[in-house]
Amino acid sequence: MADETKKTPKLDELEKGPWPSFVKEIKQARKVNTMCDDLLGQLETSYEEKKGHWKHGGIVGVMGYGGGVIGRYSDMPEKFPKVAHFHTMRVNQPAGWFYTSKALRTLCDIWDRHGSGLTNMHGSTGDIVFLGTKTDELEPCFAELTKEGFDLGGSGSVMRTPSACVGQARCEWACYDTMKLCYDLTQTYQDELHRPAFPYKFKFKCAGCPNDCVASIARSDMSIIGTWKDSIQQDDAAVAEYAKKGMDIQKDVCDNCPTKCMSWDGKKLTIENHECVRCMHCINVMPKALRPGKERGATILIGAKAPIIQGAMLSSVLIPFVPAAELLDTIKELTSRIWDFWSEYGKNRERIGELIQRVGMANFLDAIGLDPVPEMVSAPRDNPYIYFKKEE
Repeated sequence: MADETKKTPKLDELEKGPWPSFVKEIKQARKVNTMCDDLLGQLETSYEEKKGHWKHGGIVGVMGYGGGVIGRYSDMPEKFPKVAHFHTMRVNQPAGWFYTSKALRTLCDIWDRHGSGLTNMHGSTGDIVFLGTKTDELEPCFAELTKEGFDLGGSGSVMRTPSACVGQARCEWACYDTMKLCYDLTQTYQDELHRPAFPYKFKFKCAGCPNDCVASIARSDMSIIGTWKDSIQQDDAAVAEYAKKGMDIQKDVCDNCPTKCMSWDGKKLTIENHECVRCMHCINVMPKALRPGKERGATILIGAKAPIIQGAMLSSVLIPFVPAAELLDTIKELTSRIWDFWSEYGKNRERIGELIQRVGMANFLDAIGLDPVPEMVSAPRDNPYIYFKKEE
């Protein structure tokens, strides 16, 4: 049993308040796993000294894979021997994060046998995150995971584990089958997922509609966001019902439309669909009256990232619309061209968005064989004047 007498006054402060506390969860886990006792001790030391005591001691992993394990070592192994090794394992999640209770119990049982018992459900990429194990437990844990049908996810300079919203499994707005596409991408790019060969990480995220519940536009190198090409489906009787029940359609719907493409005369809602930017606001407010159009597919965007080397970037439109039936083939062809260019010209730890920023979108489009289209413009230029040479 863990030594319950160790004092952690600074960590105890993090248990106060109404919010969930990771400290409380680790203290619960220490009752069955003594690794957590040393983990709390090292964390308390870090808070006292205002210094992190984890170090990266080199590459560690399972046979045949270059990714999936994040090596972590304590720089105080004499004082906290039970966390001298505290490696993280990333486990590839099922598409849409659907589990049976049996699958969850199986994962937890495996981790209790081979690690600290601490998990993160889920990491920012989407993986099931197993927090804390020793080097000699990696292979046995991996063997049990694969026996139960699970695989490791991506880490390092690889294609990271693709993730998707629940899509058509539970969401009526989904414009394509996100879970199927996510699964197909995972199976197609197994080598790129497990064996680092890129300048840096590459993420796919599949969002079924412009609500983008996986935040792909902010976090993924290639965002696949469901959309429609024709007009919003409109039920005038249902619109009237919303108005009858007290909704201020002018204020709550029309005035909040970013392009002001909607008008309400008190009886009839009119939509100028050619001005619509598919923001989903009106559909979210009146779900019984408005629906996405019938000609569905996705917009493919490129180049989002969090602020690590350079600042945060939102992804930019690459292909405005791809029909749902053509998505996988289009993405595979496009990805092949992008990876070839990035592998040739990308610098170490340079995301694809940073490469595009460095070489220019025009050169990037030329390299991958795409023609520029107006939808690629992320913001209009700030100089409204056009200057002509004399000969023009």
